[in-house]
Amino acid sequence: MEKLGNFICKHRKIILLISLILLIPSLIGISMTRINYDILVYLPDNIETIQGEKILSSEFDMGAFSIIILDNMPTKEILKLEEKIKQLDNVEMVISAADVLGTSIPVDMLPEDIKDKIYKDDATIMMATFKEGISDDKTIETIEILRNITDERCKISGMTAVVLDTRDLSNSEISIYVIIAVILCLVVLEIALDSYVVPFLLLMNIGIAILYNMGTNVFLGEISYITKAISSVLQLGVTMDFAIFLYHSYMQEKKKESNMEKAMATAISKTMTSVVGSSFTTIAGFLALCSMNLTLGKDIGIVMAKGVMFGVICVIVVLPTMILAFNRIIEKTKHKPIMPKFTKIKEFAIKHYIFAIIAFIVILPIAYYGYTHTDIYYNLDKSLPKTLQSITANSELKEKFNMVSTEIILIDKNIPDSKINEMLDKIEQLDGIEWTMGLAKLSDFGVPKDIIPDEILNKIQNEKYQLIIVNSIYEMATDELNSQVNLVNNIIKEYDENAILAGEGPLMKDLVEISDHDFNSVNSVSIGIIFIIMIFVLKSISLPVILIIVIEFAIFINMGIPCYTNTEIPFIASIVIGTIQLGATIDYAILITTKYINHRKESLSKKEAIGNALETSIGSIIVSGLCFFGATFGVGACSKIEMIGSLCTLMARGAIVSMITVLCVLPAFLIVFDKLIIKTTIGMKEVK
Repeated sequence: MEKLGNFICKHRKIILLISLILLIPSLIGISMTRINYDILVYLPDNIETIQGEKILSSEFDMGAFSIIILDNMPTKEILKLEEKIKQLDNVEMVISAADVLGTSIPVDMLPEDIKDKIYKDDATIMMATFKEGISDDKTIETIEILRNITDERCKISGMTAVVLDTRDLSNSEISIYVIIAVILCLVVLEIALDSYVVPFLLLMNIGIAILYNMGTNVFLGEISYITKAISSVLQLGVTMDFAIFLYHSYMQEKKKESNMEKAMATAISKTMTSVVGSSFTTIAGFLALCSMNLTLGKDIGIVMAKGVMFGVICVIVVLPTMILAFNRIIEKTKHKPIMPKFTKIKEFAIKHYIFAIIAFIVILPIAYYGYTHTDIYYNLDKSLPKTLQSITANSELKEKFNMVSTEIILIDKNIPDSKINEMLDKIEQLDGIEWTMGLAKLSDFGVPKDIIPDEILNKIQNEKYQLIIVNSIYEMATDELNSQVNLVNNIIKEYDENAILAGEGPLMKDLVEISDHDFNSVNSVSIGIIFIIMIFVLKSISLPVILIIVIEFAIFINMGIPCYTNTEIPFIASIVIGTIQLGATIDYAILITTKYINHRKESLSKKEAIGNALETSIGSIIVSGLCFFGATFGVGACSKIEMIGSLCTLMARGAIVSMITVLCVLPAFLIVFDKLIIKTTIGMKEVK
């Protein structure tokens, strides 16, 4: 370790130069990394609904579709608009009532059942299908073009329009997230540290690590917009304490050694021993997200685990070169730390440890109840402002045409029309089904297949399948719609066991079921991995149990608060927050516990050992917690995308709750279970 430190100090100029040069490929990598804005693409490939989407895309060139609402537009203009839209490369089919009626047949001649479905308050609808998928760049570009070639009388709904608005909104906010995070962290560091310049150096170092991390995402092909939005601020909050530790270690060594290079070499050696070990639990917590069936967890987990790794490398290799380069300025800008010593916290934690245990026992069931009863929403529209074009279009589609969730049945083409209509009659009798539409249904209404253009006919059936549209009035991802999807699936399987129900409704149902499974599995995996790591780090059986109980208690409080404030949280937050909070804040508990073990081995009494451990740890834990809070709180407060805002709000609050819990509850547990800890920890059997 000492040799590495000497090497870094000796070659600090070339190392600093190389680290700056490496920013160039990092920036290129960032520009080349595709950002995905559709969470549904993270569903497993082997589920039936995804197979249905692939069939629609490969056999019908229907990767996605959009319903366009046309207000006060004459038939002639509708037909002209159709021709314009058909000219776009990615558009496969455009269909409206005008295709059947032409310009000569009055709307009043339509059967009432059909007319009421497609004409409301001088408005009608047009369906456009796209060759590429919902979140494909070509489809998003097509929606942009559609918005440009249409006027205010046209409103474009659909999932791709939502993806487009999410992209634009996220891109407009991302720089604001970073600026707010940097400013709040800078305030904390200026208060906590003894130099006005050092906070800027620490932030620059973490900034370099963040750029390395984001640049190497190019090897993943793409990342989600959620990962892009939170990874930078989360990496800043999680790895800042590594940088603070190196600086504090360097300043302590300078008091013993006048040669600043030797002092830094020793500081690097000590930092590696401490930081590398503690980073394992954080990395493990993020990697646990890779166990999710919803591969968004893998996306976040790999990027953040990689971010912690780059954070550690930059702290050990790059930060020392920066501190040495600016050593004179650091010395000139020194000041007394403004942050207090927090001695009262230490005294309170030891003196009132019984009170802390009682508070734990009283609060635990209340927190756990809230944790298990917090309302969760899956409807992605809820996380976006109501003023977005896509959201207003979807709302109008719902209000005027009762089109909330549209599904597509893929069923054997050779089934007789009479059987198809019998099946559709059963489906229409289900609660919440507004209408169904297929070729067989049109014939039943007196609209012969002969008058339907071959161009359209060939788009809604092929040699194997025919397509049937089902419209539900139930909201996406609700219990009502999920139950309805099950019932529709049961009915279509009676007529064709290979039939598939595709569309956003079934996809969202799968998202709900997979997310519910992931919620339980990812927490278990993260606890298991971190427990095993701590057994080796602490050389104890009892201490890992105690530490995990303390942090899980903090997680229950954090995740339980929304229940008592009647706040719904997005489903992804409910899955990943527990794992992130556990991995990111367990280090607070490990820091105190490690020092407690060492002091007990030095024959100090349990209260003296805990007191000394707290005295030398409180400052570091509070600074780390406040940096984590500062990095995420601003994003939670300002983000208009609730999916991101809720994640960052929960992370910010989780940092503070974990910090308080570790400082107040953990000391009480160590005092109460001191005898058990001594008996179950290697190297402590001689402790009295």
